[in-house]
Amino acid sequence: MPNSFNLDGEPIPFEPGQTILQAALNSGHFIPHLCAHPEFKPHGSCKLCIVVVNDRTGASCTMKALPGLEVQSDTPDLNHRRRTLLQMLFVEGNHFCPGCEKSGNCQLQALAYDLEMFNDHFTHFFQPREVDASHPDFFLDRNRCIMCELCVRASRDLDGKTVFGLAGRGRDLHLVVNSASGKLGDSAFAKTDRAARVCPVGAILPKEVGFAKPIGERKYDETPISQLAFTCDWEG
Repeated sequence: MPNSFNLDGEPIPFEPGQTILQAALNSGHFIPHLCAHPEFKPHGSCKLCIVVVNDRTGASCTMKALPGLEVQSDTPDLNHRRRTLLQMLFVEGNHFCPGCEKSGNCQLQALAYDLEMFNDHFTHFFQPREVDASHPDFFLDRNRCIMCELCVRASRDLDGKTVFGLAGRGRDLHLVVNSASGKLGDSAFAKTDRAARVCPVGAILPKEVGFAKPIGERKYDETPISQLAFTCDWEG
């Protein structure tokens, strides 16, 4: 008999060492998430994968699966918390979906649809954010960055370059580039880097490729993110 825990009343088998999120996704049960990625060590920064485990809340991407756990995920209260977190991400950045070429391929937008986030609720910050077009192959649009650190981890752990990092605190937190000028074009970043293809939103975008598919035919236009999460298609 395999190890298992209960998720919303259903038994979920797991392998030793798996997290609750990993086991749930492997079993075809979607838990919303943004910063979690199968190529990297669990990070626990976005908190969208919040669950209640034996009456205590935690991030399912960092909590180890254990036999007999009682886990709640798909509840009105938890989905309300997730919508609130998404609303804060939208107003803290400058996300103008109709004019963004990542629209339809954006995980942030797709989760907002999936969780029925119908408005931003909070007042927009409209932070001044820099757009860096200095690299010959990629744009860096900080307006859309959600500080998930996926590009930071990809550059550090897979590319071995440490091109990206975060600096500042609170509303001053921002993405920085490891070069003397602070520009992406003066860094070691290359279009073959894993960091070039890991951004879940529209912060790192290839040049000369925009709007290759019309709205209505893009990834999340056709299939909700709650179904695509099981395909292991992690590239936008």
